[in-house]
Amino acid sequence: MSVISTQLLRLPLQKRIKSLIQQLLKTLDWRLVLATTITLFWLGFGIFYLAVYIGWSKFFEQPLDSLGSFLEGAFAPLAFLWLVIGYFLQQKELSANTTAIQKQHIEMQKSAEHAAVQVASIQTSVLHSQQQSFIRIYEMVRVSLGSIVGMLYVSSQGQGGTALIDTDEITSLWSEMMNGDVDLFVRRFLFINGSDVQDMQELLYGTEIRTRHSNNFIRQFGRIIDNAKACDPEGMLLDAICNSAHGRLYEIMLHCSKTAQNNKD
Repeated sequence: MSVISTQLLRLPLQKRIKSLIQQLLKTLDWRLVLATTITLFWLGFGIFYLAVYIGWSKFFEQPLDSLGSFLEGAFAPLAFLWLVIGYFLQQKELSANTTAIQKQHIEMQKSAEHAAVQVASIQTSVLHSQQQSFIRIYEMVRVSLGSIVGMLYVSSQGQGGTALIDTDEITSLWSEMMNGDVDLFVRRFLFINGSDVQDMQELLYGTEIRTRHSNNFIRQFGRIIDNAKACDPEGMLLDAICNSAHGRLYEIMLHCSKTAQNNKD
């Protein structure tokens, strides 16, 4: 019973010793083992030669210069051997360092790529946030533009203009616009422009008040275009805005504005 217990106690210790030996053999370079073996053999052979063939008494009786020459010749091969071994070990260390640097370079490239992906994601998120903010601002500006065009329509079509609509109809139109149809007066102007019944130049720039309203519309819609360009690299928002009813009227106003300016010159 005691023998079995002793074997059980020894077994983990033997495994640990075996594991330590295996790790030591893995870490040791074969060149280092070979050089150590040759060195020990060389020293052992030298001691044997001195003890058997020369004798220690005769060896120590030699002059110092003779002893120095003997030791120099005896240890010169060992010095050369370890010089060569050191060179190869250094080459191995340099190779390991080079491999480690290459791995670090690969990891740095991966980190850089990951950082680039994160930057692109952040830029996309920021751009999306800017576009959402622009859409909200544009919806508010549309109301303001609708009011400007409404006043321009009243000035040109009401009693101070062509007098084609009366006060009750103007009130009804304003009520529709305030209930959410902000493009109502814009569509009216586009219909007039398409029918060629009235002169758009006169309707938009015939009086000082109409000129002020038209220039105010051009200025505000021009700012919307600039903001759309800044937050929409692909130009989708810009195309949608320019092709809208406000965008069509904006082009008409620009054309009439240039014509009015040329007439003044």
